[in-house]
Amino acid sequence: MTKEELAKTLNQALELEHAARIQYLAHAEQATTPAVIARLKEIADDEKNHEDVFRGLIGGYLDAVPSMGMAETHTAKTEREILEVNLDDEKHAVDVYLGILDKMREMKEDLKYEYLQLEHEVRHVIQDEEDHISELKLLLERG
Repeated sequence: MTKEELAKTLNQALELEHAARIQYLAHAEQATTPAVIARLKEIADDEKNHEDVFRGLIGGYLDAVPSMGMAETHTAKTEREILEVNLDDEKHAVDVYLGILDKMREMKEDLKYEYLQLEHEVRHVIQDEEDHISELKLLLERG
């Protein structure tokens, strides 16, 4: 994999985060339970921060152009469906980001002056997404 291909992959991650933020905000408007509404909005803020991270890695470390696109979003009709859809999407994001980490490890020699920062930032995003998974599961159990 080249740096250009890595930038393309990180742009796909950026598009996932953009879609996630929009989806969480839309779902927060549909939800009815105050605790769920508040948590969906908080997670949307986290996704915005992840967008900023990926934009910075793409533009600042890989000298590429960050995407303005957005991945597919998913609708839901009930609060339970909202939580389930977002839980599935968070799991998908973790799988994608773990794949990015694997690709970056393979490129470690080519990323001599970028690797540690790239790895650190992507790992931090994964940890946040894992927190979201735990929180969404908890909300589902309480609902």
